[in-house]
Amino acid sequence: MNISPGKILISSPSLTDPNFEKVVIYIAEYNKKGTLGYVINTLFPRAFNELILYTHSPPLILYDGGPMEKESLFFLHCRPDLIAGGIHIIDSIYLGGDFKQAVKNINEHTIPENDIKLFIGYCGWNYGQLEEEVAEGCWLVFNTTAEMVFNPSTQNIWKQLYDDNTNL
Repeated sequence: MNISPGKILISSPSLTDPNFEKVVIYIAEYNKKGTLGYVINTLFPRAFNELILYTHSPPLILYDGGPMEKESLFFLHCRPDLIAGGIHIIDSIYLGGDFKQAVKNINEHTIPENDIKLFIGYCGWNYGQLEEEVAEGCWLVFNTTAEMVFNPSTQNIWKQLYDDNTNL
């Protein structure tokens, strides 16, 4: 079992929690405190510009990042040249950073939609909890690429990944 930042989790059909049915989760943090990730293939029912504070912004897609902290926005990006303060995860992927700077770049159209992904909520596991769930067969763990994470057409990614990796 090789869980680490930059990996993705694919939910198994045996996982019965409706929050995690056919989801693909990007692991952003993995340490002694636990694991933090974001669902990259489930759309939130509203766009970024439909949130009260961002009505002046473009209609960027929002993703339902997970069941925790549903009142908060989080983001991944691959533009440290435009957004300062992000935490480097792996390759060209960064977690968070200066959100005001991110919004400014979104509004000025200097950051393309395929360079940033906005989430409402996140997924979290206590230390050791995710390892137990993987051992029980609830999750499959895989490597990923920035192109896969930031692709705005990720609704069918679960089926593609699951089929590709269970029909071997």
